[in-house]
Amino acid sequence: MPRFAANLSMLYPQHDFLDRFAAAAADGFDAVEYLFPYDYPAEVLKQRLAENNLVQALFNAPPGDWAAGERGIASLPGREAEFREGIQQALAYAAVLGSERIHVMAGLLPSESLRAQHQAVYEANLAFAAAEAAKVGVTVLIEPINTRDMPGFLLNRQDQAQAIVKAVGASNLKVQFDFYHCQIVEGDVSSKLCRDFAGIGHIQIASVPERHEPNLGELNYPNLFELIDRLGYTGWVGCEYRPKGDTCEGLAWLREWKAAQRG
Repeated sequence: MPRFAANLSMLYPQHDFLDRFAAAAADGFDAVEYLFPYDYPAEVLKQRLAENNLVQALFNAPPGDWAAGERGIASLPGREAEFREGIQQALAYAAVLGSERIHVMAGLLPSESLRAQHQAVYEANLAFAAAEAAKVGVTVLIEPINTRDMPGFLLNRQDQAQAIVKAVGASNLKVQFDFYHCQIVEGDVSSKLCRDFAGIGHIQIASVPERHEPNLGELNYPNLFELIDRLGYTGWVGCEYRPKGDTCEGLAWLREWKAAQRG
């Protein structure tokens, strides 16, 4: 049975961020993920995890100036020193929070004519990040993101991400497989998951097209959960969706799935 992690950047929006840990635990989650921890001291977040018996499944490395529209700096020429500092900061947080995975956002590509240059920077930065993370037993993740939600993002397709992982050649560099992004860009998500499973380090879910609870929309998640089990996935499945209404009420899908698995 898949193990689900609450994405606290999206779930429980009615609560202040630090109060979302307790809300997730009350709803039966055993792990959490979120975009960025850096607005809070690592020890404060660690205390929230400990108080609620939660595992830190994932968070992102610093993305540059998020408020100004930056979506990662890993592929941006001239930002290498900032990227390396950000990786060290992320790994310091990971050490305190016990997180075994950090996600590195690629960044926006200003022009297709610059792809080769940006990809070379991206691969070099990923090699550095993976080498540093390997020293402390952390896996680095990259994620293809759909062109509708994030126009201009460097990385959009699963095969593209897998090729970059192969080019870098680090055993602790994996791809984050988000069914939502994959369905929008490529479709045929079951085949993509099976094809690339060996290189997948984290899975996320949401309905398509509106990114709500996974029992809505066009994807058959009960079937996909069974596939995840058959493939032998033992990691966390991040619930990275925007609740259509109240988060707890919307989690009926999870309660029903658990009840069905218990028979």
